[in-house]
Amino acid sequence: MVHHSGSIQSFKQQKGMNISKSEITKETSLKPSRRSLPCLAQSYAYSKSLSQSTSLFQSTESESQAPTSITLISSDKAEQVNTEENQNDSVLKCSFADLSDFCLALGKDKGYTDESEHATYDRSRLIHDFVTKDKSEFKTKLSKNDMNYIASSGPLFKDGKKRIDYILVYRKTNIQYDKRNTFEKNLRAEGLMLEKEPAIASPDIMFIKIHIPWDTLCKYAERLNIRMPFRKKCYYTDGRSKSMGRMQTYFRRIKNWMAHNPMVLDKSAFPDLEDSDCYTGPFSRARIHHFIINNKDTFFSNATRSRIVYHMLERTKYENGISKVGIRKLINNGSYIAAFPPHEGAYKSSQPIKTHGPQNNRHLLYERWARWGMWYKHQPLDLIRLYFGEKIGLYFAWLGWYTGMLIPAAIVGLCVFFYGLFTMNKSQVSQEICKATEVFMCPLCDKNCSLQRLNDSCIYAKVTYLFDNGGTVFFAIFMAIWATVFLEFWKRRRSILTYTWDLIEWEEEEETLRPQFEAKYYKMEIVNPITGKPEPHQPSSDKVTRLLVSVSGIFFMISLVITAVFGVVVYRLVVMEQFASFKWNFIKQYWQFATSAAAVCINFIIIMLLNLAYEKIAYLLTNLEYPRTESEWENSFALKMFLFQFVNLNSSIFYIAFFLGRFVGHPGKYNKLFDRWRLEECHPSGCLIDLCLQMGVIMFLKQIWNNFMELGYPLIQNWWSRHKIKRGIHDASIPQWENDWNLQPMNLHGLMDEYLEMVLQFGFTTIFVAAFPLAPLLALLNNIIEIRLDAYKFVTQWRRPLPARATDIGIWLGILEGIGILAVITNAFVIAITSDYIPRFVYEYKYGPCANHVEQSENCLKGYVNNSLSFFDLSELGMGKSGYCRYRDYRGPPWSSKPYEFTLQYWHILAARLAFIIVFEHLVFGIKSFIAYLIPDVPKGLHERIRREKYLVQEMMYEAELEHLQQQRRKSGQPVHHEWP
Repeated sequence: MVHHSGSIQSFKQQKGMNISKSEITKETSLKPSRRSLPCLAQSYAYSKSLSQSTSLFQSTESESQAPTSITLISSDKAEQVNTEENQNDSVLKCSFADLSDFCLALGKDKGYTDESEHATYDRSRLIHDFVTKDKSEFKTKLSKNDMNYIASSGPLFKDGKKRIDYILVYRKTNIQYDKRNTFEKNLRAEGLMLEKEPAIASPDIMFIKIHIPWDTLCKYAERLNIRMPFRKKCYYTDGRSKSMGRMQTYFRRIKNWMAHNPMVLDKSAFPDLEDSDCYTGPFSRARIHHFIINNKDTFFSNATRSRIVYHMLERTKYENGISKVGIRKLINNGSYIAAFPPHEGAYKSSQPIKTHGPQNNRHLLYERWARWGMWYKHQPLDLIRLYFGEKIGLYFAWLGWYTGMLIPAAIVGLCVFFYGLFTMNKSQVSQEICKATEVFMCPLCDKNCSLQRLNDSCIYAKVTYLFDNGGTVFFAIFMAIWATVFLEFWKRRRSILTYTWDLIEWEEEEETLRPQFEAKYYKMEIVNPITGKPEPHQPSSDKVTRLLVSVSGIFFMISLVITAVFGVVVYRLVVMEQFASFKWNFIKQYWQFATSAAAVCINFIIIMLLNLAYEKIAYLLTNLEYPRTESEWENSFALKMFLFQFVNLNSSIFYIAFFLGRFVGHPGKYNKLFDRWRLEECHPSGCLIDLCLQMGVIMFLKQIWNNFMELGYPLIQNWWSRHKIKRGIHDASIPQWENDWNLQPMNLHGLMDEYLEMVLQFGFTTIFVAAFPLAPLLALLNNIIEIRLDAYKFVTQWRRPLPARATDIGIWLGILEGIGILAVITNAFVIAITSDYIPRFVYEYKYGPCANHVEQSENCLKGYVNNSLSFFDLSELGMGKSGYCRYRDYRGPPWSSKPYEFTLQYWHILAARLAFIIVFEHLVFGIKSFIAYLIPDVPKGLHERIRREKYLVQEMMYEAELEHLQQQRRKSGQPVHHEWP
């Protein structure tokens, strides 16, 4: 930078400060500000050396010298800085040396053709400015870091120096040559370097390797407000921490134990995670001297470089016309067949990682994360974020958090199940059913069904008790509270990750318009109230019209799901007559079980078939809306897919839970569908066993199917691709980008399928958990496999996805909160309506032996089964039989004054059910709200640290700029200001 003689005064005036002439001397060093101590003491040595290093920026001699590379920066031994209060603060000495190659890099790569140019830097000529305690230790560490840099640099151009940041693939036989030629020409005009290379295994395939040079990288990093490190962090602690000695000792013990915990990762195995803990600020070429740049090639990570290249690919024209823009449209019209960032290398090595170290970050991720043998280890989230980007890193962070939180839920659910298992034989209801040899139940169908002894359902009664016992209500309340605790603590965990990954202010800075939105509404512009710049605008009338069409499509698909469920219900009504007269004795004896099992399997097939149509329809409806930004598109698409699949998956479960056996009528006056098929009744032991069967089968089969489609299908496809390559070539080395091309691409919709699978599972775990307490255990076992399965898939079976950024899990958090609310309501209805908890409760305290508290020693549920069954006169059926049969209901006997009318006990039970629903919901919602209030989304300490760091960043930027201005004045021999404000 070159500043005029009054630049310092003008800079001070902008900050609201005045300087007198008496405050100006020559060559006087600066004194740190009280406001920035103690943290600025760490940066004192850095600012001191900055005046020496940045003087080379304007040197004209550097252009004639050999290229020099960036100075490595490290920490020296701590030195003491004396403040006005004579306090001793530990400081960190940082040194900048020759930075003149920044200027050399700018403008060097213009006029590029298809052939590569040699880089303007030489890694072997790095200037090392380290002061270490042990020189041998320094040499070992340096060689290790240099090895890591070389290994992780990824595939290169033919010159062996330029890194490949992106790959485009097309077929030579494709006729869209003009579009490709225009697109590639515009890419070069934007500053990208391109190099073409044909495929080895397939002569028709051509690869275009893309490299983004330093000047283009800096230009777009500044345009996208990418935050980069510029100063080492220090951590501020106040006096309040001194009063927490006991708590600190406690946490120190836990930390020492965690160091020996086999689940904790070995930090020494992750050299790339030893990240410099630095303050960051939006990158600026004008203030490039502020940033800590160890090496020009590694200053921007691979993920950042790929993200910038993709930003350019999405906004480059391929034809004249406002809508002829973007790599996506070129892929859709067949001009290119793929576009992806390359992996850094092979994920396996012939050398053991313990002795030879990782070959690249992909190899490290495979060995320490994606292997099945690491299933019990914590996830290396920082390395996942470094390689795949923050969006995928947040997904695995959320999945790991969800899996960990399932452990207490699974333990409690297992305890409830075992409680039912150990007390099953002591259950009064089960004992009465199993001993009822002289009680005959009315026929459950009209034609082929006969009278059935009540004790024939003894096994069903015992199995039902496993899921419907005294612990059911407690477990339902526990799971409702668990869902709230899980989400609230995830918000805290997310806030810590966004702070650690420097995403606090990212959303406001980098949210850009979708190219499709810009192309559609470019003629209608309004001024953005945030940026003050004109941008395309979608008229309200057009937006409302498109939303109405989209909502109509959603309701149509939901009605299609309900129609499919209705078809399954009709199937159950038709086949139950056939199974009751089946030739096989087993099916004839257990025809109700056979009917339910067959209906569940058919329903699962229908679910899978409808899912194929839902994705395409949701995609069309979302594109019809023309969302403004990429996040809006993802949220809209995710919401549609969730609504479709949630209704598709749970509609049959809702039918069994709340409608099966509710409106059947009574013997002699059964309700019939279309006046032809008699509605299905519940088993004599209740409908809960049908609900458990439905949930268990669908949950189990869906998880197996999802795991196969996520891993088995890509494995088969990749094996077939490798098999075809081996047949076509012999003894030839396949480059990395061609190996990546033969892998399967990531799903078109990114992480939507992964989130959708887990959110639907969360619904299964919480919504009907009162009927199936083993659901959290099944979810836990599945997720332990799911984490490593997804890791293996991302690392080995998929092309490297675009390292996108994100601050949270998007719309899925709102969906999870909605599921938590729905779970409270559904569990209240399941306990009150589906289970027999309320009828038993009313009988115990109103109609049973303990109603008057006379006989305390007697079982209060004695006689409950007989009380819950009504009488019917068999002579009214016209079957030529006399006597009475029993059926589940609370109706008057044939000899009463009002036969087959609801009794007073029925209305008591109905009132108790409604009262239970109201009390349960209000109690649980109150507890959930209170817990959510007690747990803040952002930890207090983190909130204070964020505010302080914002203040320190502003101070450091200001003081670094003053120091830079001082060195400019020293160079010109002008007087230098020396006093801080």
